[in-house]
Amino acid sequence: MPFHSVCVSLFLPPRHPTSSSSAADILSCLFFHVMHYSVEEPRHGSSDRFVLSKGHACPVLYAAWCEAGLLSKEHILTLRKPDSLLEGHPTPRQNYIDVATGSLGQGLSIAAGMAYCGKYFDKASYRVFCIMGDGETAEGSVWEAAAFSSHYKLDNLVAIVDVNRLGQSEATALGHSVDVYKARYDAFGWNAIIVDGHDIMAVCKALLTAATTKDKPTALIAKTLKGKYFPGVEDLDNWHGKPLGKQSGPALEAVKALITDNGPHGLSPRPIKDDAPKITFPKVQLCEPPKHTMGEKIATRKTYGEALVKLGKNYSRIVALDGDTKNSTFAITYKNCCPERFVECFIAEQNMVGVGIGLGCRARNIVFVSAFAAFFTRAFDQIRMGAISQTEVNFVGSHAGCSIGEDGPSQMALEDFAMFRTIPGAVCFYPSDAVSAERAFELAANHRGVTFTRTSRPATAVVYENTETFEIGKSKVLRKSDGDKVTVVGAGVTLHEALAAHKTLQAEGINIRVVDAFCLKPVDKALMVECGKATGGRIVTVEDHYFEGGLGEGVAAAVAEDGGVKVHRLAVTGIPRSGPAALLMEDYGISANCIVKAVKKMLA
Repeated sequence: MPFHSVCVSLFLPPRHPTSSSSAADILSCLFFHVMHYSVEEPRHGSSDRFVLSKGHACPVLYAAWCEAGLLSKEHILTLRKPDSLLEGHPTPRQNYIDVATGSLGQGLSIAAGMAYCGKYFDKASYRVFCIMGDGETAEGSVWEAAAFSSHYKLDNLVAIVDVNRLGQSEATALGHSVDVYKARYDAFGWNAIIVDGHDIMAVCKALLTAATTKDKPTALIAKTLKGKYFPGVEDLDNWHGKPLGKQSGPALEAVKALITDNGPHGLSPRPIKDDAPKITFPKVQLCEPPKHTMGEKIATRKTYGEALVKLGKNYSRIVALDGDTKNSTFAITYKNCCPERFVECFIAEQNMVGVGIGLGCRARNIVFVSAFAAFFTRAFDQIRMGAISQTEVNFVGSHAGCSIGEDGPSQMALEDFAMFRTIPGAVCFYPSDAVSAERAFELAANHRGVTFTRTSRPATAVVYENTETFEIGKSKVLRKSDGDKVTVVGAGVTLHEALAAHKTLQAEGINIRVVDAFCLKPVDKALMVECGKATGGRIVTVEDHYFEGGLGEGVAAAVAEDGGVKVHRLAVTGIPRSGPAALLMEDYGISANCIVKAVKKMLA
């Protein structure tokens, strides 16, 4: 074979040479015998996809791209330097990398999303390859992805488990028990093949078998050695992540001795079969404007499904995912209309988020992922890594706050905004009625980055005309007079409590200004400062959320630099109990009555 571990000579970098060397032979086979891709256009829509889930082994990935001709050897030597794109773990700052990896256990879910897109949406020839470390298979998200992939018969997906036996601090739980790995993948419905990961012919043969296997994904269980080819290092503990130091010389000589032809090697990728559809992203609009009646009561969670239908009728690449809550989030409305563009992910939120990220890679789809907002907390790492991956997934969380009532605290998202507001570049919407909800989803579909929209379970009255326009980072004033004494800022269900408080206070001769936040990130700083100063430097915020990280903190931060504005925050004061929504909102400090008391206290 004209290719071997020639790229190994390049990864004697500051970190992770041993994890790289165990996968070197496998990458040689993939990059120079199996995969179809373009060096000139690494993210070509029809090229094979590659995910290095064990992201710490990125030196071997950079070396492969160097051998392919995209990177120079001089470029390789800039690894981990501040002015280099070659970071310590892969990120999409490099145009040949689709997603950030390194938080272990996530790559297979993303690869499954890419494979689902290829098989069911693009209906194209490209295939998806994912290399995982053996240690990361201890993560439950790996098996969520395994179940998803076999359920949907993703025969265009190949997972390769690099079973090098050694973890970061000690041997992995299974060591070199490749038969156990095989049994597990077999049990999950995969075509599992045990292979010597350093036998080039065996690896290529196994990959050929994978290419001809139908209706199930393939897992190569590759028995390898950490630090392969490095004398005094190979298969020894306590070398994870460390430079080779004094062993560098012997290691380099050992690798050079393996290379039989030092001339031009002629390694090149296999040509692409260009059969994936060309995708463009126009400005996405609702197929028709909102058609609601002022005062009509409708839950914004119900509006979510209706808005997706309106978007989907205008654009065929609107894709919706849900985790067996679609009849509550109302994603089912979209499924009923466009079943071929709905992906049921079952009760596996970590995998669902990863699949969503994979579906959105290379701008193939506009992705919406819905669940009870509380359940996104278990997938926070996937969401965090999604932001690093420059994903554009739109998250939609329903059943938030104590206003959901009798279901109790386990179902009440009271920290969702605190979580999503920390995501770099994320936009967070909290629509208060059906009109603003439809427009929020339209804005989300057009935003290039992560969005989160919280929907409400209770039906709330329509307060906006159908012609009202909305913008990211802009709030709305719903009640205003020249004699306003306090500004009250609400969002979602608490906006309606604020409107009720306005009516009560007005009857007592006290005027308040009522603001619908609509967007909790970015907060409308200019409007908050303007309203605060216009009402004597007094703002009350009220939110169906814990005190930390939500609306109150956002508004307080927005007005802090200007000074002269005091913010009194109303938020859920403790872990709620089950009960009627109105009673819970009163007991936990966010009802109209609580707002009235807070306003009077500020004016006292």
